[in-house]
Amino acid sequence: MAPRAALSPNGAHASVRYLKTSPYKVRQVLTLIRGLPVDDARRVLQLCPKDAADDVAKVLDAAIANAEHNRQLDPDELFVSRAWADEGPTRKTGQARARGRFFRVRNRTSHVTVVLDRFDVDELAVRARREEAAGRGAAAERKRRAERVRRSRQAEPAAHDHDHDHDHDHDHDDAPTEATAADTPEATTDGEEQE
Repeated sequence: MAPRAALSPNGAHASVRYLKTSPYKVRQVLTLIRGLPVDDARRVLQLCPKDAADDVAKVLDAAIANAEHNRQLDPDELFVSRAWADEGPTRKTGQARARGRFFRVRNRTSHVTVVLDRFDVDELAVRARREEAAGRGAAAERKRRAERVRRSRQAEPAAHDHDHDHDHDHDHDDAPTEATAADTPEATTDGEEQE
């Protein structure tokens, strides 16, 4: 494991020791996420078919949590700057075979470290413009929400054109009511009206 002085002062890191997976297998997964923003790295690890991806995802989540709680960094501004797997101790076991032979089994372990860094200010500005142009990110979400609020406020006056609450059910139509028999003159059989 690297000394603390080698780790980034404006980032965060997390490590796991004695992981019961070969460093060769873990390094293949770490190569996939190195240099990616943390949200992209999470997606890559979720879709990765290798078993070591689950262990690396836990270390990545721990590094993100360390950045949020210990360094008060926004996770959207972080990327995986470095990630490595060192070889841990090898537990040597074996399996008995025919004719008194014994096959050696090496259970390898690894020490995995993930280091997160914050994007530069220039890179953050470029990413914000790119996300806004593509319709993603926080700026685009604020713009979409403002548009939804504006449309809903325009629709409110048209829906409520009177000044009372809707606590009861009634018709607001001004359609004429049906006339009763006493209100209308009746026609006689000879076509004259009665008075």
